[in-house]
Amino acid sequence: MKAQNVLSGIRVVDCATYIAGPSAAAVMADYGADVIKIERPPLGDPYRFLAFAPGMPVTAWNYCWIMDSRNKRSIALDLNQASAREALISLVRAADVFVTNYQPPLLRKFRLRYEDLQPENGRLIYASVTGYGEVGEEADQPGYDMTAYFARSGLMQYIRNDGNDPAISPCGFGDHPTAMSLFGAIMMALYRRERTGEGGKVTANLMHNGVWSNGSLTQAALCGAEFAPRQTRSKPHNPLVNHYATSDGRRFLLCLLDPAKDWVKLCTALGRPEWIGDERFSTPDARRANSAELVALIDAITESQPMEEWKRRFADCDVLYGVVPETKEHPQDAQMAAAGVFADIVDAPAPMKTVASPFHIEGAPKEPARWAPEVGEHTIEILRQAGCGESEIHAMLESGAAQQFRRKE
Repeated sequence: MKAQNVLSGIRVVDCATYIAGPSAAAVMADYGADVIKIERPPLGDPYRFLAFAPGMPVTAWNYCWIMDSRNKRSIALDLNQASAREALISLVRAADVFVTNYQPPLLRKFRLRYEDLQPENGRLIYASVTGYGEVGEEADQPGYDMTAYFARSGLMQYIRNDGNDPAISPCGFGDHPTAMSLFGAIMMALYRRERTGEGGKVTANLMHNGVWSNGSLTQAALCGAEFAPRQTRSKPHNPLVNHYATSDGRRFLLCLLDPAKDWVKLCTALGRPEWIGDERFSTPDARRANSAELVALIDAITESQPMEEWKRRFADCDVLYGVVPETKEHPQDAQMAAAGVFADIVDAPAPMKTVASPFHIEGAPKEPARWAPEVGEHTIEILRQAGCGESEIHAMLESGAAQQFRRKE
């Protein structure tokens, strides 16, 4: 008999698109929840096509879908048809969690608001993720993580050097952190249900999560702070919190925050002990006043040796730093592998790993990662599970209310 996991026996209806909601459901699947993915026929969740958009990394594999839809079952339902909605309601009646990111007009159209579903299942945890929250003038406004999380939060304006244009955030940059926020809210609601027997509604939004990520600076603004002028890499506010290149084209980031100890350690590692008492650099104020000169001197030294040499020297001198890799190097990162960042996909058509959910529970191993489903791959079995008879299922398939995936011979 299969061992019980933390969320074994929990059924999740993933009636959401793209990343933030579905990713939260994927984390629940990692720990044993049965996640049923609701998709619109014939093409399914539009997230299936994001990996092939212009500017995305190019491969034959649908990597976005592989990651965020692992361990799920897919049913394709056209909710414009009454029989499809009734099938969904049957699933809701037996579910523990309902996840959605549908905009309010769609929730009203399909009668999938919390007040519509709560009478069907008083123990249901209804989890909604939006762009800008559920009240206010912008509540109905659509938002992606790029717009609501990255741009609106101020992160886009802040993460750039003086004189440079703002950058565009990478795919899922705000969606995946927001998913963890929604996941935490769902688990809190399940815990409350254990104590009270009652379900409830939880929400998260991209804008709020972006401001939370930018919380230190936002709190400064709330306190009426005066913000420092934007810096450049060649003339930073603190040369000891800056990134530098090596002779083999690599880069590392120094983050030395203890001026009493870290300056001595860095000078020793750089082979410049004479700098320790140099009046140009010996104090934080002096280093700030002469930052352009100091950065140029450090550049000349770091660019004379390869990354492996700097790793050795920094380790010997207890200098806190971080390597700045290219994302394409992650599959070869031994520490990421050791820390459980990746998981094997056990039934992939070719040997493949995926990014695991970012926490671990002692004594509760994650479920083996399984290949993400095709559109409607499990439609018939899920309809049967929902109590639909064979004639009813046949009629839904014939009318297009439901769609079953058929593999090509």
